[in-house]
Amino acid sequence: MQLDPASTAPAGADVVYDTSTATFAKDVIEASKDAIVLVDFWADWCGPCKQLTPLIESVVRSYGGKVKLAKLDVDKHPAISGQLRIQSLPTVYAFLNGQPVDGFTGAQPESAIRALIDRHLGAAAEADLAQAIGQAQQAFDEGDLQGAAEVYAMVLQSEPQHAEALAGLAQCYLASGDVERARQTIALVPPDKSNDPAVSRVHAALDLADRAANPVDTSALEARLAGNPADHDARLELAVAKAGNGDKEGAVDELIELFRRDRNWNDEAARKQLVQFFEAWGPKDPQTLDGRRKLSSLMFA
Repeated sequence: MQLDPASTAPAGADVVYDTSTATFAKDVIEASKDAIVLVDFWADWCGPCKQLTPLIESVVRSYGGKVKLAKLDVDKHPAISGQLRIQSLPTVYAFLNGQPVDGFTGAQPESAIRALIDRHLGAAAEADLAQAIGQAQQAFDEGDLQGAAEVYAMVLQSEPQHAEALAGLAQCYLASGDVERARQTIALVPPDKSNDPAVSRVHAALDLADRAANPVDTSALEARLAGNPADHDARLELAVAKAGNGDKEGAVDELIELFRRDRNWNDEAARKQLVQFFEAWGPKDPQTLDGRRKLSSLMFA
């Protein structure tokens, strides 16, 4: 589905229309994959139907295309109402993604109609956003930074404080080398979303970017280790320095060696630092994959 279901409707198309046995699949089943579709089951002899129909038409039109109303005369088209076991009129079903998900029987006030729509409109919007985030991540993984950034920006137009979209856009800036804009973007994440895994990954990556901006001479740390291979503090510092200098493989090797020597040292510092690196580099980075494999082989040996 698209982010804005209304955008899929033809220009000038009415969101209120009659349906039939022959067109029900197109008018309701297929249409509900792009928007919520209410189906009003009615008959000419039904007094409450004549009260409900004008009200529900007005409510549906007020949603600006995000909801549609298909009206089915059960006397003229009994097959559909029979399949859905409609036993009294009026009955209204809400369809989403090709399936009936909610409904009511009898004439209802405007508040009840809006409550039914709003329950599922939110779910539909969340599904749209989740799909868009997935598309953006795929574009990012394929190296299409511009395409990924455009999708993340589209999500943020709909939900400006969407933590995963802000983190994704920040990742795009980081990958393009614009550390400052990445920092500004991730700062927009609401405090209550600061622990979101995607946000944590960006902060970890920013920390490494800051270190990379100031390369560290590792010769002194290497000399300490040469003199004392059991100097765990020096090995941890060396791993962090190598990561900051862009030597991912060297950083992983040092931490794996530290974990092999004493996995519990300093409250599992080696494992925790590896996890932070994996978050910063992303799950598909070759060194993340290799590092996770090596760590797992030691943990479960």
